[in-house]
Amino acid sequence: MNAEVISYSTDLSGLTEADLTGFFVGWPVPPSPAQHLAVLRGSYRAVIARSGGEVAGFVNMISDGVLTAFIPWLEVRPSFQGQGIGTELMRRIVAEAAHLYSVDLTCDDALRPYYERLGMSALTGMGLRNRAAL
Repeated sequence: MNAEVISYSTDLSGLTEADLTGFFVGWPVPPSPAQHLAVLRGSYRAVIARSGGEVAGFVNMISDGVLTAFIPWLEVRPSFQGQGIGTELMRRIVAEAAHLYSVDLTCDDALRPYYERLGMSALTGMGLRNRAAL
């Protein structure tokens, strides 16, 4: 467990591909650091958690900026998990969307209790996955 103080920021200036290695553990084909950085920079909002200079976690949101938003990614590096970083990232990104009607996300069934503890409700959804895009 890391003992450093965690800082949170929506400022992505200075964020580099090198800062984004070590995420997406267990993904069959993880996004490259270049793709990851492009996604964060193209998001409506993103929050980064840092421990010292190291990126410990992030969350991003896509939105129309008027009524709806979607949270596609919440990731915390394995060495930083279990410290409440993901919960704080979610708290901050949801606060960024307080003016919106809906904020949705999809998750694996095993993660539903986690998101329910954060005030989210289960929804029925559908999706497509093009793994070749990664």
